[in-house]
Amino acid sequence: MNYQETTAYLFSVTPVFEKVGASAYKEGLDNSLALDEHFGHPHRQFKSIHVAGTNGKGSCSHTIAAVLQAAGYRVGLYTSPHLVDFRERIRVNGECIPEQYVIDFVEQERHFFEPLHPSFFELTTAMAFKYFAEQQVDYAVIEVGLGGRLDCTNIITPVLSVITNISLDHTQFLGDTLERIAAEKAGIIKTGVPVVVGETVPETRPVFAVKAHEMRAPIYFAEEFDATPFDDVEFELKGDYQQKNRRTILCALDTLHRNSSFHLPPSSIREGFAHVNELTGLVGRWQKIQQQPLVICDTGHNVGGWQYLAPQIAAQPCKQLRIVFGMVDDKDIDTVMALLPKRAVYYWTQASTHRAIPVETVSQKGLMHGLQGSCYSSVSDAYRQALQEADTADFIFVGGSSYVVADLLASLS
Repeated sequence: MNYQETTAYLFSVTPVFEKVGASAYKEGLDNSLALDEHFGHPHRQFKSIHVAGTNGKGSCSHTIAAVLQAAGYRVGLYTSPHLVDFRERIRVNGECIPEQYVIDFVEQERHFFEPLHPSFFELTTAMAFKYFAEQQVDYAVIEVGLGGRLDCTNIITPVLSVITNISLDHTQFLGDTLERIAAEKAGIIKTGVPVVVGETVPETRPVFAVKAHEMRAPIYFAEEFDATPFDDVEFELKGDYQQKNRRTILCALDTLHRNSSFHLPPSSIREGFAHVNELTGLVGRWQKIQQQPLVICDTGHNVGGWQYLAPQIAAQPCKQLRIVFGMVDDKDIDTVMALLPKRAVYYWTQASTHRAIPVETVSQKGLMHGLQGSCYSSVSDAYRQALQEADTADFIFVGGSSYVVADLLASLS
């Protein structure tokens, strides 16, 4: 098989949450433990940092990795979902895993994993850990896929755990209250391993405090961290929501420094924050596509994200605000719609995933919320029409779902 055939095989043979949703979710760690044993427990060969949370875990993971790289460490980075190419999920010092490695992994190991019927994420996680061990990384920053307690990344014992924040998302798996979701995320807290919590609310803070006490894990709340010495550090990621992530990342790095032999020159913090995209390959976070008209895309896809995105979009100085928008079926579209600016012209669309809410439904929801727009069957069609109608002084935003951004970036590439 070539690379395209190999990834097509992975997407078709293993259930992919990004493609089919709930039917791909496998509760429990049995498959992950079996794969881990088969490959000789590769995650034990490097230090890891485990990052969970409802929003911000991708930005935090990439920025922590960027700072570690700037400090001279060899760094693995495992994140999801990918936007354009599967290989984005597994990187070492910003470089994607080679196509040939993916091909060889599948061809050489399918005799073992096919009878297990692992999920796509279970198999991808095993591939990442094996690759990181073979690449002899010093640290691997591991982003939780979904939840924490039963996520297949949770077989690791990291040197630091990070939980960015909690909001209502994936409630069909994690629970329908903030306390229950926090309990699932708190499942990554390990015995004696320091944990940094980025944001709390009255319902979630006690959950984290009790779990940390139970596990004898030192706990640090980023909201109490004094980031003043780093006020002049330039952050390349410009979304308003990144200011919360900024404090979480700084607290995490400080905790790592104080609880291990980790060496972190101040210059590496500046370098990592200022060049996170270049160092790690991060895309899709308040990403500028072009200048005139100004086009921004962002992967914010739930209520927690849109509480920050909507005001920032509405505040953009422009002649006309234009929004290319679509969502997937497990998100609270009505609450997000209520946050969207009324003065925008909307280009309703649907991403190329089975989970996309049909564009006709998105349009109907928009009308219910007083939002005016037209329907387009693809993100590229919607974007082209927005560009065609735009004046150079207009502002175009593309988002609502990671998959909308993925389709946009794929069409541009």
